[in-house]
Amino acid sequence: MENQMQTPPKTSFFQSNTAKLIMIGILSLVLLIPLALVQNLISERAVRKRDMVQEVNTLWGSDIKFYGPMLSIPYYSTETTQIVNANSQTVTQTKRVIKNAYFFPEKLYNKSTIKKSKPLKRGLYENVVFTSLMDFEGNFGIPNFEKLNISAENIIWEKASIIVNTSNLKSIKSDLNISLNNEKFVFESRGSSQSVFGILESNAFDYNSLASDYKINFKFQMKFNGSESVQFIPVGKTTTVILDSDWNSPNLMGSFAANEENKTITKDGFHAEWKILDINRSFAQQYAESIPNLNEYLFGVKLIETVDQYQQNERASKYGFLVIGLTFLIFFLIQSISKVNIHIFQYTMIGLALIMFYTLLISITEHSSFSIAYLVAASSVILMLLLYSVSVLKNKKFPIFISAALTLLYSFIFVIIQLEDFALLVGSIGLFLILGAVMYFSRKIDWNTN
Repeated sequence: MENQMQTPPKTSFFQSNTAKLIMIGILSLVLLIPLALVQNLISERAVRKRDMVQEVNTLWGSDIKFYGPMLSIPYYSTETTQIVNANSQTVTQTKRVIKNAYFFPEKLYNKSTIKKSKPLKRGLYENVVFTSLMDFEGNFGIPNFEKLNISAENIIWEKASIIVNTSNLKSIKSDLNISLNNEKFVFESRGSSQSVFGILESNAFDYNSLASDYKINFKFQMKFNGSESVQFIPVGKTTTVILDSDWNSPNLMGSFAANEENKTITKDGFHAEWKILDINRSFAQQYAESIPNLNEYLFGVKLIETVDQYQQNERASKYGFLVIGLTFLIFFLIQSISKVNIHIFQYTMIGLALIMFYTLLISITEHSSFSIAYLVAASSVILMLLLYSVSVLKNKKFPIFISAALTLLYSFIFVIIQLEDFALLVGSIGLFLILGAVMYFSRKIDWNTN
């Protein structure tokens, strides 16, 4: 009998490793839809938290902005207007009105202590708030009316007062007294100024009888309930601000930088100092008629949470596609090596289990810490996939490998989420190593066979 060479049957393209990898890739892209829905859920919960925090801040006290003190001295001024009389003639009418001139202090020294208060809870959410004790002292020099073109005979010296502009009048928790050359005066509310400030004005005094060598030394203290930030406008010709707090994550902000040699930030709190001279900012020391809007010169500290629970969840969800892709790749490599056929439906179940990790994470985080929620969610998903892969792969060796790989991957992502300054560096190195491992294990796969 003549020997005949038998040609092995050709493998269908749809049964090849290439086709399977394409289907897995398409499935990975389809799973981006539920992953995006999870990310929208995280964003929605974060917005709800911000709304609740804003509501609590409104009741307790929001950010603190401080503008002052200022010496206010009224003066007489004339205004001319044109009116039409009974004979339809236009005539000029002159009247005498009272306006105010405002003078900023020569020296302004502020020392403030900011202490965290017990977190306020509203529903599922806690808002971190603080109390601030501020001590002010300094002096006003001789009022320079010449620069304002105001003649001496028009000055009403006996009706001088001190004005302080500050946000959050309702969050002030101290008696509003001010010492002027060792005499006590009381602040009273005078409504609002500009968009964010309320006005506190002392009772009137006679400048000439109170001033010593035409100078007034002042000293007062204010206690606030607040949240988010504490900021000042440097109205003094020389302004010194010292802030101490038990908050360990400050963001020193504004138009002026704190002195680096006197700045310390530790796990127990921070200390910061500013010294700002009149030559460092471009506004004058005296104004007539109205107080200028100087919000662009605000500086101070914003008290922040480095990474809150929703930011951590959002950052974790951004690695969702990476987790899904790498997990599918691990199953595909095992399938290719072990010759066990894994149906596309089984890949779908694996992908949905991976997405469930993020819904578990956000829901548990709202009732616990992020670290505990991450541990519970990751452990649950890894255990589920371990049991499922034992059923699919019909052995224990590969499922244990898959569980170990997922544990390593979730641990790697958790470390990246906790990092701030080195997150990009560590993430890049980790992804490079993962790519190297995939290249190593896939080097001998025959892409044309089943």
